Order: sequence, then structure tokens, then C-alpha cells
Amino acid sequence: MRAKLMLFTAGAALLASAPAGAHHAFAQEFDDKRPIKLQGTVTKWEVINPHSWIHLDVKGPDGKVTSWMIEGGSPNALFRQGFTKDSLPAGSEIIVEGFQAKDGANRGVGSNITFKDGKKLFLGGSAPGASGPGASAGEN
Repeated sequence: MRAKLMLFTAGAALLASAPAGAHHAFAQEFDDKRPIKLQGTVTKWEVINPHSWIHLDVKGPDGKVTSWMIEGGSPNALFRQGFTKDSLPAGSEIIVEGFQAKDGANRGVGSNITFKDGKKLFLGGSAPGASGPGASAGEN
């Protein structure tokens, strides 16, 4: 009986630590020395936990379209920043500011987005400045 209890406890501890290990800090995946500013068209917006993802098609100076994935905050963080479920429909033209992935992939973490009309929303994620001016550290 005691062996079963120890096995159960060890298994529970292992499972409880798995999600925490999967969550990353900004510095592990993104490079603050590689700022990005991308203007493009939203192709998809995934509002999922633990992070949202904006899929963006960016047209280069040569006319070639490159697909990017931009990580944002959790749905709860985004809604606190002023997003609604209809904020980023496919076809929306936006400018995203943030930081590129360390591995150089077409992936980044966004700090904010600006719409064609000039409206700006903060992405509430791990990027510096993503919670807007005056936000307290560790709020996301």
C-alpha cells in the first residue's frame, strides 16, 4: 500500500510540473536585440491558452509574401487590454511591433499592434512593453 502511495505521489508531482516546464520566459525564446516592425494582413487569429497567435502575411519590397506567427498574451490578458473576439478578423491590415525569435524563424512576440485608423492595442504578453505604459511587472 505504501509503495502505491509513493508511486501515485511521484506521478502526480511529475504531471503537475509538466505545464510549468512548457511555459517559457521571453528571454528563452525571443531576442530583445532583434526588434521587428511588420506591416501585413491577418490571415488567422488564434485566441488560445496560454498564448494567442496572430498569423500575418507580410509583403516584402520585392512583392514576395512571407508568413509570420506573432505570439501575444493569454486571452484574459488581451481582453483586459481592450481586445474583443472580433478585434482581428482575417483580412485586417495591421502593424505589429515586437521581437523576433532567437532562432531567426519568421516568428516573434508582439508588444503592440496598430490598426490602419491609428488605434493601438498592447498584446499583453511577455515582450517588453506589451502591457502598455504604466503596467506593473509580472501582470501578464
